[in-house]
Amino acid sequence: MPDASLSTFLARYTSTILVEIEAVKGSSPREAGTFMLVSQEAIWETIGGGQFEYMAIDHARAMLRSGVAEDRMDIPLGPEIGQCCGGRTLLRFRLVTADIAAALEARQKGEAEQQPAVFIFGAGHVGKALAEALSLLPLTLTVIETRENELRDLPSAAASILTPMPEAFVRKIPANGAAVIVTHDHALDFMIAKEALARNDLAYVGMIGSKTKRATFAHWLEREDEPPSLLAKLILPIGGSSVRDKRPAVIAALVAAELLQAFSAAETRRSGNQYGHPQGLDLA
Repeated sequence: MPDASLSTFLARYTSTILVEIEAVKGSSPREAGTFMLVSQEAIWETIGGGQFEYMAIDHARAMLRSGVAEDRMDIPLGPEIGQCCGGRTLLRFRLVTADIAAALEARQKGEAEQQPAVFIFGAGHVGKALAEALSLLPLTLTVIETRENELRDLPSAAASILTPMPEAFVRKIPANGAAVIVTHDHALDFMIAKEALARNDLAYVGMIGSKTKRATFAHWLEREDEPPSLLAKLILPIGGSSVRDKRPAVIAALVAAELLQAFSAAETRRSGNQYGHPQGLDLA
């Protein structure tokens, strides 16, 4: 059940093993703290795939059959198991109790609250493609539109806002978040961008367009008596110029990569840690 939430999985499969990467030495498919859940009938999430994961699943299910509540495995990721990472991983296996389930849900809630926020301004073809692409990533999504009909068929992971003044919602973007501006109106794009660029705490401000649109926006900023330095913070066009394919899904894929790089750089500047490293489950 790949689409099930953690709480749904735990409710449906009451006999489950928590498989957690406790320690890593050298290269491995995932980092310490990554976990998955294994029942006799299903799994939730992944610790990296391949033979390494198959071994973990088989071991967890053997524990369920035998009634063992806790165990560990030290697995070399080499030719002997058909993998070439070259490192070693220490896996911890625990039968999920009520306390462990509560800790898992608390951890997931905490991680969700720390996810970077992306506000997509515009729900046309590119906006919808962006929402679909980003809904698979550890991000909090909000789509803002002036046209009610365009807010249909958005992914369930995206919140939506209908408003005649999208630019007013720039101030609601959490610090270290992103504004992606893809509306149907250049003047509206410019107003939203002006508000977003006035903030100094956003990780990314990007606008769909071209070199010509960038030049037009520069002239618009000049007429608005805004400093030219604002333009330096704007990604325009979004998605870069190395791939010359303007299909919405392609633009969305390129922008998703841009956003992850921007969030990683922002997190590194703040803490010196790489973005997205999960923490281990804090249980005795």
